Amino acid sequence: MTQRKAKSPKRRTRSPKPPAAPVRSGSKQAQIIAMLRRAKGATIDEIAEALSWQPHTVRGAIAGAIKKKLGLAVIAAKENRGRVYRIAGSPE
Repeated sequence: MTQRKAKSPKRRTRSPKPPAAPVRSGSKQAQIIAMLRRAKGATIDEIAEALSWQPHTVRGAIAGAIKKKLGLAVIAAKENRGRVYRIAGSPE
């Protein structure tokens, strides 16, 4: 008798991730990005006040839309006015 080879599982190839849609100018997402690109950056409270959002909504937008979907690198630094967020590569 001959031995049968075990079937290898089929590998699924993932299609490449489609590029993120450009951010519409004047949208709240564009406002967050503009605040994060400023030389002084922005705190969660500053963004929440400017957009009339709750702080947890701002944190979610930064983590989900800005970091994950748009792929922008957001860095945080502890300063006198609190934790300040900036987009990496923006003027400091």
